[in-house]
Amino acid sequence: MALSLDTVSPDSNPNVAALERPAPAMPPEKRLDMPTQSLRRWSESEERKPLLQHPKLGIWLSRLFVFGGGLLLTAYGTYEMYQVVSVSRTTALQWVLVALFTVNFSWIAIAFTSALLGFFALLRRPGHRGPVPSSLQQRTAIVMPVYNEQTDRTYAAFEAIYESVQATGLGDHFDYFILSDTTHPDAWVAEERAFLALRERLGPGARFYYRHRQKNHHRKAGNIADFVSRWGGHYEHMLVLDADSLMTGECIVRLAAAMEADPDAGIIQSLPLIINRNTLFARLQQYAARVTGPVIAMGLAVWMGRDGNYWGHNAIIRTKAFADHGGLPDLKGKPPFGGHILSHDFVEAALLRRAGWSVYMLADLQGSYEESPPSLIDLSARDRRWCQGNLQHTRVIAAKGLKLPTRQHFATGIMSYLASPFWLFQLIVGIALVLQTTYIRPEYFARDFRLYPIWPRFDPERALALFAMTMGILLAPKVFGLLLMLIRGEDRRASGGGIRLIISSTIEMILSALLAPILMLIQSGSVFQILLGRDTGWQPQRRDDGSIPFKDIVRRHRAHTVLGALAGISAFMIATSLFLWMSPTIIGLLLAIPLSWLSGQLGAGLALKRLGLLRTPEEYRPPAIATRANELQARNVTFGFDDADSLRAIYADANLRERHIEMLPSAQPRKRGVIETERALAEAKLVDAETIEDAISWLHNKERMVVLHDRALIDMLVHLKAKPPEAQAAE
Repeated sequence: MALSLDTVSPDSNPNVAALERPAPAMPPEKRLDMPTQSLRRWSESEERKPLLQHPKLGIWLSRLFVFGGGLLLTAYGTYEMYQVVSVSRTTALQWVLVALFTVNFSWIAIAFTSALLGFFALLRRPGHRGPVPSSLQQRTAIVMPVYNEQTDRTYAAFEAIYESVQATGLGDHFDYFILSDTTHPDAWVAEERAFLALRERLGPGARFYYRHRQKNHHRKAGNIADFVSRWGGHYEHMLVLDADSLMTGECIVRLAAAMEADPDAGIIQSLPLIINRNTLFARLQQYAARVTGPVIAMGLAVWMGRDGNYWGHNAIIRTKAFADHGGLPDLKGKPPFGGHILSHDFVEAALLRRAGWSVYMLADLQGSYEESPPSLIDLSARDRRWCQGNLQHTRVIAAKGLKLPTRQHFATGIMSYLASPFWLFQLIVGIALVLQTTYIRPEYFARDFRLYPIWPRFDPERALALFAMTMGILLAPKVFGLLLMLIRGEDRRASGGGIRLIISSTIEMILSALLAPILMLIQSGSVFQILLGRDTGWQPQRRDDGSIPFKDIVRRHRAHTVLGALAGISAFMIATSLFLWMSPTIIGLLLAIPLSWLSGQLGAGLALKRLGLLRTPEEYRPPAIATRANELQARNVTFGFDDADSLRAIYADANLRERHIEMLPSAQPRKRGVIETERALAEAKLVDAETIEDAISWLHNKERMVVLHDRALIDMLVHLKAKPPEAQAAE
C-alpha cells in the first residue's frame, strides 16, 4: 500500500493527497476477559498444575544457603553486638540499639549470601550462549507504554528494535505497539506525527500500531490492561518495554523461544544493563549495574527459581495467563496506601505465580538495556513513587494463596525503603547512648537499692571488629563483581584494564558511601511523608543529561546540610570518638549540595570517561542497537515534532488532522445537565477567538487536550483565520 502522509514527513509535499485510504492505527479488536483478582479469596483448586516436571532440589538448597547463611550471620552479628553493649548491665536504650542493629544487619547479611551464591554461579556459567533460534511458532506483541516522553528518543529506540528483530529473519512473528497515556497536548500530537512518519518510512509490512488513551486510568498498569483486554487475543505473548528500553532482536527472539519451549512459563524476565549514560551520577549507576548487578541478579535468579519476580519491563509475558490472573484490584481507602497499586509489577507476578504459572529470570541473557536517572534529584523523584508503591505492598503481602517466596519479594521491597529510617534511628540511638554516657550523672541511690550505679558501657575492641565485619559484608557484592570483571579477560580489557577497573570501583565505593547518608534522609523523608498520608502522584521521568538549576539543588539539600552540621558539632562536643565514628555520615551530609550538583554534571562524567574510568564494556564497544538508536534519534530531532505546537500543527496540516480524527475513540454521549468545565471554557475561548494565534495563546494544556479530543471543537479551530483581518487587508 502506498501512502502519502506528506504532512508528517519532513521530505514530503504537503499538497499531495493520500493515494488510497491509510491503514487504521490499530488492528481489529480481539478481546480477552481480564477479571479483577481478589486478595482475600483463593482456593488451591484454582491453581493450574504444571505440564512439565521442574527440578526443585537445587533451588531449595540455594534457599537454604542464602537464608540459612543469612540467619547464621545475623545471629553472630547480634551476639557480637550484645557483647559490645553488655560490659556492664544493659540499659533499655542499649537493647533498642541491639534490636535496630539486628534488623539492619539481617538485611545486608541476606544480600551478602545471595550475592555470594550469584558469584559462584557466574564462575560456573559465564554467559547465555548457543545458536539463535531459527524458527518460532507463535506471535508476540512488543508494546512500549509512553507517558509525556520525547518522541525523538522513544521512536528511535522502537525503530532500532524493529530493525534488529527483522535482522534475525523472524520479524513476521512480531507486531509493535506504542501505547500512549500522554496528557500533554504537544507531546500527544508529536507522537501521532512520529507514528505516521514511521509508518510511511517502513511501509505497511512493519505492523506498527499506535493507541492513545483519553484518560490514563490506573496509569501504566491500566495502559497494559487496556491493551490486553482489547487486542490481547491476537497474541500468545507480549514483550513489555519501558520508554527507555532497548532490546536486541537476538535477545527478543531468545525470550520468545524460551516462552514457547516452556508451557508453564507465565513471565520470563531479562536483566537490563544501563547504557548511554554520561553524567557523573548516571555513570556511577551504569558502572555499578554492570559490575555488581549481574552478581546480585544471578543470585536472585538461582534461589528464586520459578518463584521469581517481574520488574515491569524488558520481560516477555504469556498474554492469556496475564489476562486470566493479572487484573489488579484497587486497595480500599485513599492513597498513599489505598487506591490503585503503583508498583504493579510485583503484584502481577505474585498473582500469576499464585495461579500456578512460573515466573523466572534469565539473568545471563545478553542484549537487554535501559537507561537511568541523570542526577541524584531525578533518582529521588523516581524513588518517591517506588517507595509509595512498595509500602503499599504491606496491604498485599498477606493476600490469600501467595507463595512464600512471593511474600519474601514483597518483604524485600518494603524493607528496601524501611532500611533507611531504621538506619537513621540506629544513629540517633547511638548518639543518645554516647550522650548519656558522657553527660548524664549516674543515679547512685536507685530505688531498688543497688550498691553500684548503672551507666552504659561498651567494649571498644569488639565494636571495632563488628564495624569491620559489617562493612566487609556490605561491600562484598561490589568486590565479587570486580573479581569477575578482572577474571574475564575480554570484560577487563574493555573496561580499561585491571588498574582502571580497581580505581573505578574505588571511586564508585567512595562516592556511593558519601551519597548513602543523603539517600538515607531522602528515603526516610519519603517514608515519613507516606505514613502521614501524602500521595506522590505520577510525573514523567527526566531522561536527558541536562543539569538541574543550582538554586533547585540548594533548595532540595539545604536541610541535609544543616542536619550534617548539627550532627557534626553535636558529635564533636559529646566525644571525639563519636565524631570519628560518624564522620562518613557527617561528611556526606555536609557535602550534600556540591555532591548533588557534581553528580548531575555532564562535564564531570565525561572527564572520567576520557580517563577511561567508570568505563563499562558496553561503553567501550557500544552495542550495535544502541549506536543505531542514537543515529535514528539524531535524525528524528531534525523533524522537529517535539518542538511543534499541537494546535498549530493540527490547524495547518489537513492530512494530519484527518488522521488524528480517525484515531480518536468514539465520542461518548454527554449526560444532560452535566457541564465539563474544561470543555465549556475551551468552547467559549474558541467562540471568542478570531485567529489561530488567539486560540494558541488563550487555551491552557487541559483545554487543549479537550479540543484535540473533540471533533466539533477541532472543526471550530480549523475555521479560525490564520491572521487578523487587518493583516489580511494589508496584504
